[in-house]
Amino acid sequence: MEEQNNNGQLQIELREEVAQGTYANLAIITHSSSEFILDFVRVMPGIPKAGVQSRIIVAPEHAKRLLRALEDNIAKYERVFGPIRTSDEPSLPPLTGVKGEA
Repeated sequence: MEEQNNNGQLQIELREEVAQGTYANLAIITHSSSEFILDFVRVMPGIPKAGVQSRIIVAPEHAKRLLRALEDNIAKYERVFGPIRTSDEPSLPPLTGVKGEA
């Protein structure tokens, strides 16, 4: 649960099991008029089935804030470490017929 201290700052708790993180190398994003659904998937070479590791559902306003925060953080990263290189070819074959479900 979130709490606010006397200064009005939000105190955020990061539990140990969440702090470990979950690896995903594919994100599938779908949306409706009221929400964006981000499914984070781990695809393993040679294994035809991939499992969703985490699903995050956000309001459109929060999705836009997330986009801006990612753009800002990528710019900061690249100023320190140099450009992030992406290949012109996708590393995974395009997924056709994949639909997220809320």
